[in-house]
Amino acid sequence: MSNPDELTCQELVELVTEYLDGALAPAERVRFDAHLLECDPCVEYIDQVKVTVGVVGRLSEDELTAPVREHLLAHFRAWKRSPNSTSAEPPSF
Repeated sequence: MSNPDELTCQELVELVTEYLDGALAPAERVRFDAHLLECDPCVEYIDQVKVTVGVVGRLSEDELTAPVREHLLAHFRAWKRSPNSTSAEPPSF
């Protein structure tokens, strides 16, 4: 049986933005870091999110053509409407 104080992978995914922004409460940060010490897939996920944020953060809305912007928004909206939108699974393009 798992320890109720341990962070699950799902909880980690839900907290990733606060983690990367440095906005986690100290106790949550301890749980988050402890999970990363034991879960290589979550370490990989965090690394992927950091790369994505770094790349996307350099784009401005003006750099996207209208069709590309609409394509991305359509996929995001469809993903948000899906029953599993809280999962770590990103929309497929």
